[in-house]
Amino acid sequence: MKECLEALKKLKRFILKYKFQSETEEIEFFKYIKPHFLSKVIYFNKVYNIEMKRPSGGEQIVGKYLRDELKKLKRYFNNNSDFYAYYRAQNTFMDYKYFVRGKLDMHLSIDTFVFESDPKFTTSHDFKVARIIANDMLEVYLKEELDRLKRTEPDEHKIFAPKVKLNWTDSKASLIELIYALYYKGSFNNGQADIKEIAKYFEVVFNTDLGDVYRSYLEIKNRNARTKFLSGLQNLLNDKMNESDA
Repeated sequence: MKECLEALKKLKRFILKYKFQSETEEIEFFKYIKPHFLSKVIYFNKVYNIEMKRPSGGEQIVGKYLRDELKKLKRYFNNNSDFYAYYRAQNTFMDYKYFVRGKLDMHLSIDTFVFESDPKFTTSHDFKVARIIANDMLEVYLKEELDRLKRTEPDEHKIFAPKVKLNWTDSKASLIELIYALYYKGSFNNGQADIKEIAKYFEVVFNTDLGDVYRSYLEIKNRNARTKFLSGLQNLLNDKMNESDA
């Protein structure tokens, strides 16, 4: 926290002396650069508070506490869904209002603290971007804590392994994209299968190491083409079906 705050202070000192060469440069700073620093401050502060308030007790008590923290992230998303959609889609048509100083529009959803912040180092929505980034990291953190608590990873020796060995030779990200699609579809055990269980099963059956699936999923969420593998599969299959019809 101290290192992150010091870095943010240095950044602020620099910007207060710097004159942006254009509105585009100012937008780039408040949309991409400042939130990168601010999100770390938000994240570590949230983790600190979560751990300080973590109750003592067994899996049921602590698990409920961690799941309640995940619900808070969901509520923030619901309350800011329009801006989430704008930011995730990499839209730019409102950037001149969201990420330029001195353009507070009272009709937009603005966090109260913005009115008390230094107007020379704050726009109406740079904090929201930082919060989105921090919440993504918090989601990973909380899910990892729940996994550590539950210890539900199946023993790989108990997983059925077919006689014919198939090795996954596409990218790790592609398989994780597929796994998450099946997980959200509820394709295993009537939707009751845990993402870690599904990932471990795929690792054993396809002889691959997926590493930290949560962090990989976060990277997939933040890339331009989120469903690159699945979209490519759909196009490929459609093309093959069209060829067979000809």
